[in-house]
Amino acid sequence: MTTVSPTPETTPLTSPVTTPTVPSAAAQAPPPAMRLRELAFGAACAAAVRAAARLGVADALGEAPASAEDLARSVNTEPVPLRRLLRALCCYGVFSETEDGTFAHTEMSRLLREDDPNSLRYISLWCTEPWTWEVWPRLDDAVRSGSSVFPEAFGKGFFDYLHQDAGESAQVFNRAMTTSSVQSARDVAELLDLTGVSSVADIGGGQGHVLASLLEKHPSVRGTLLDLPGVVARADERLREGGALADRVRIVPGDCRDGIPFEVDLYIIKNILEWDDESTRRTLANVVAAARPGARVVVIENLVDDTPSMRFTTAMDLLLLLNVGGAKHTRESLVTRIGDAGLEIGEVRPVNAYLHAFECVVPD
Repeated sequence: MTTVSPTPETTPLTSPVTTPTVPSAAAQAPPPAMRLRELAFGAACAAAVRAAARLGVADALGEAPASAEDLARSVNTEPVPLRRLLRALCCYGVFSETEDGTFAHTEMSRLLREDDPNSLRYISLWCTEPWTWEVWPRLDDAVRSGSSVFPEAFGKGFFDYLHQDAGESAQVFNRAMTTSSVQSARDVAELLDLTGVSSVADIGGGQGHVLASLLEKHPSVRGTLLDLPGVVARADERLREGGALADRVRIVPGDCRDGIPFEVDLYIIKNILEWDDESTRRTLANVVAAARPGARVVVIENLVDDTPSMRFTTAMDLLLLLNVGGAKHTRESLVTRIGDAGLEIGEVRPVNAYLHAFECVVPD
């Protein structure tokens, strides 16, 4: 089953950027009272990023700086409010304003371009979809109850709402998850050593980007993709009939919480152990039941207590609480759940700035 929490990667960009013009006073850290005011207005920053992404401002801005008037003509807005939007974003390093009052790209603003190889445009839209503005004010209720507020707010569960009532948001979700999966797949394929592995399965693997990357790197390995029927129907074209990897792949529609009907050398479980504890327990138990003794299991997750991106990861942890009642793991909580399932845990390694891989084995 796919996860609601995208986990995007970025890499340093080599394209030239224009140094922002920042008043000297802005270089000083604000006093606590002002910083708290800024945090309370955090929604304004999120809304500004969303507006820039929806308007396509980053796509309209080329290599040379441009005026708000020129950009407004390109994105069909009024120039004065667009300048106000850009000025706000410049405060956070998203775009920069030059001495002559034009605007230029920064490394962050380039990530809002749809054509950037590390684009976070759809991730940014997903994190600021209309439903998010309905649930964030209910965070105190979720903290009191320890459960999702989504059914009370919308009359149905999160995924039912998404696919039945919010078609545009569902499309954004799919694009965001695809972006995140494609980017992280490269890191996973680079990290994992498949020496001695002839078969690998991606459990709840979405469209199979991790699996495809592994099969491309290891031509002798065969793969299996398991996820819900509606998810695997949109599998990576490399895996589908007629695709470059199709002769080495089987696509299995199913729910990993109900059972895993195959045996392989290596099982990958990435970013799906964030639901309620019962779903996590059932998934791990099904992997252990399906696997032969000695089989490898690699669990890949975001950790809320061991990552350079704590602000992002803890925010996603709270959003999981709000929308599905789930949670990001600490290292200890994930180790506990893996151990309770009967898996033996070996090395724990970082995949990238915010993903960790837990190497496990099914005991004899």
